[in-house]
Amino acid sequence: MPAFNEEAGIGTTLRALTENTPEDVEIIVAANGCTDRTAEVARSFGVRVVEIATPSKTAALNAADEVATGDVRVYLDADVPADAALLQRLADAVAQPGTEAAVPRPAVDTSASSWPVRAFYAVNRRLPVFRGRLFGRGIIAVSASARSRFARFPDITADDMFLDAIVSASEKAEIDVRVRVVAPRTGRDLVRRVARARDGNAEFERYIAANPDGIAAPAETDSTSWLRDVVLRRPWLAPSAAVYVAVVLLAERKRRSASWDVRSGWGRVPSPRRSPENPAHDDLLQSGERAR
Repeated sequence: MPAFNEEAGIGTTLRALTENTPEDVEIIVAANGCTDRTAEVARSFGVRVVEIATPSKTAALNAADEVATGDVRVYLDADVPADAALLQRLADAVAQPGTEAAVPRPAVDTSASSWPVRAFYAVNRRLPVFRGRLFGRGIIAVSASARSRFARFPDITADDMFLDAIVSASEKAEIDVRVRVVAPRTGRDLVRRVARARDGNAEFERYIAANPDGIAAPAETDSTSWLRDVVLRRPWLAPSAAVYVAVVLLAERKRRSASWDVRSGWGRVPSPRRSPENPAHDDLLQSGERAR
């Protein structure tokens, strides 16, 4: 579990994870670049804590991997509302013959979001690009076989896309369990998240081009999918589609600006999940991070 300044919310996640957790489940929190009490809070739950100075999610994943001893690895964001039962379901899934990676189904919560954010997700969550993929959940389980396919996570933003690329479509499974993912509250936050996601997409494509061996190239993304696959089949979504297109254009403009720095603090923005009473995702624009 990589954690960057998660003092406010990590206790909620760890409380759920450590209740009724079997002894053979090893929980490792990789506190990276933290300037708060993330590591101290994590230790109070009796889990193993690894601390590194660099605020980098992939560096944190690698640091945790170096000390992990289990066969099945579950990579979990510090704000995902997961429990021992979910971990077991994921582990059971990757134990099935032919399955090397598993994820739950995302349930995007826009109840605290502004109307432009809700409009964006009305289109985005229906895009076919997310079907049968590993990203957009904040939690991915991989088998020992899948993990052996790479030595370390590369220094890229899209770690979930990397895992998605090393596992073929026939080796992935989506279990029938939903994980709640909270959308941004404001349009400004949404634009920043989409900008970060698009920047991660471009970075990942450059990585694939430079390192083609053993990694499947990402499928070509049709920039008109929002129209052909979503709006033309549901004409009542036309007003939402206008918002969707505007957000994508604004995000692209933002990521190309001179002031853009996606790696500063994981490129994150404030999120409702920062309060312990309302855990939610921030690092992933769940089911929207890979929007084109």
